[in-house]
Amino acid sequence: MSSSVVPASACVPVPDQPRDLAIAVSDLSKVYQIYELPQHRLWQSLWRGRRRFYREFHALTHVSFDVRRGEVVGIIGRNGSGKSTLLQLICGTLTPSAGQVVARGRIAALLELGAGFNQEFTGRENVYLNGAIMGLTTAEIDARYARIVEFADIGDFLDQPLKTYSTGMVVRLAFAVIAHVDADVLVIDEALAVGDAFFVQKCMRFLRDFMKRGTILFVSHDIGAIVNLCHRALWLHKGEVMLDGSPKDVAEAYLQHLAEDSYGVAPRRRLDSDEAGEPQQQRAFGKAGARITSVDLLDGAGSSLQSISGGETVTLRIRAEAVESLPSPIVGFIVKDRLGQVLFSENTFDRYAGRPFPLTTGQMVEARFTFVMPKLAPGEYAVGVAIADGTQASHVQHHWIHEALVIRSVATGVVNALMAVPMLDVSVAAAP
Repeated sequence: MSSSVVPASACVPVPDQPRDLAIAVSDLSKVYQIYELPQHRLWQSLWRGRRRFYREFHALTHVSFDVRRGEVVGIIGRNGSGKSTLLQLICGTLTPSAGQVVARGRIAALLELGAGFNQEFTGRENVYLNGAIMGLTTAEIDARYARIVEFADIGDFLDQPLKTYSTGMVVRLAFAVIAHVDADVLVIDEALAVGDAFFVQKCMRFLRDFMKRGTILFVSHDIGAIVNLCHRALWLHKGEVMLDGSPKDVAEAYLQHLAEDSYGVAPRRRLDSDEAGEPQQQRAFGKAGARITSVDLLDGAGSSLQSISGGETVTLRIRAEAVESLPSPIVGFIVKDRLGQVLFSENTFDRYAGRPFPLTTGQMVEARFTFVMPKLAPGEYAVGVAIADGTQASHVQHHWIHEALVIRSVATGVVNALMAVPMLDVSVAAAP
C-alpha cells in the first residue's frame, strides 16, 4: 500500500482556473515501451532511435476532467483500463507522456498494496516511516500516534514485522495513517476490497465524515460503493474516458457494457406504450432472444398500483415473449432508489432450479413475484426487469430494462434509513 503526498507548494500554479478546483487533468496520456526481450533495451539505446525494438502500450490517451473541492469522484473500469495509472499520475508517482495534472492542497493516497512500507520493520516503525513519507514531522506523528493505533486496531501485531501481517492488517495500518494526515484530497485505489466487514464500516464512517471537508478520488470494482459514496463517476475503458456523469448513469452503462461484451453489442429495445399502458422510453439492452412485453405492480385485488405505503402485499407481474427457443429462462427484477442504489431484488432461478420451464419460439411467459412491500423512504423508485437464459452463475441477458416501472412511496415513519421493515408488533415491558 503506497502513500504519497503532494504539498500545495509543489502544485503547478494555474491562475485562471476556478478557486474551488482541487484537481485538473488536461489531455493526459501515458505510453509505455514494451520490450519482448531484455537485450532489446540495450539495442534500443545503441541504435539511438534509428530503429524501434519495442511496441507502445497506451495506458491512458488524452484524458481530461476536473474535480472540484468537496467532490467525491468514483472511477470504474475493467482491469487494465488505466485506473491505477491515472491515480499514480495524479499523485505524482508517475510522469505523464503528455498533458498535465494540476493539484491544489495535500493529496494522500492509498495505492499499491505493501508499497511505501518496509516488510522488515514493525508496524510501529512503519507508522513513523509512512508518516514521514507523507511529510509529517516526528512530533506530528507522536501527536497522532495513539489515534492511529486505535483506528488500525491490530493489537500486539503493532510490534511485529510487517512480513507477518495478513493483507487485511496491512490495509488497516495504511488506512489508519492516511486517516490522520489532515489531507485535502484522498486518493483510494481498491483499498477496502480486502478489509473485513467491521473495518470497512469504520472506513466508510471516516470517508463520510471526510466528505464534509475534503475531496475524494475513489477507484473500486464495487459498483454499489461507487453509487452510494460518489457525487460523480468516470468510466475508463482502454485508457479513454467512456463516460463522465452521475454514478447511476455511469454504473448502468458500465454494467450494460460488461453484459453485452460477453456476446457482442445487442440491439436496444423499448417497452412500447401500448404494452406498458403509457408512453415510456426505458434504457434497455440484451441479446434479443426474448422481449419483455409488460410490467405491472398489482395489489391484492389485481389492480395496478402507482404508489405504495409499505406493509401491503403486492404482486409484480412480468410478461415476456420468446423470440427464440430458451432452454432455461430466468425472469427477475431489481428495485433501486433515485441514486441507483439497489434495495432488493429477486428472480425465478432458485425456485425452479432443477426443473426449468423451457420456452419455444413465440411462446409467452408470465412471472409473478408476490411479497410484502417494505416501507421505503418517501420518493420515487425504479423497478428494473430482465429475462435471461442459463443459470445464476452463467447466463445470457436477452432483455434488460433499467426503468421498466416507476413507483412512488408515500410511507411514513422511515427515519434515517433507505427503508424500514413493516413491524408486526412492538412492545416494551420490564424484563423479569
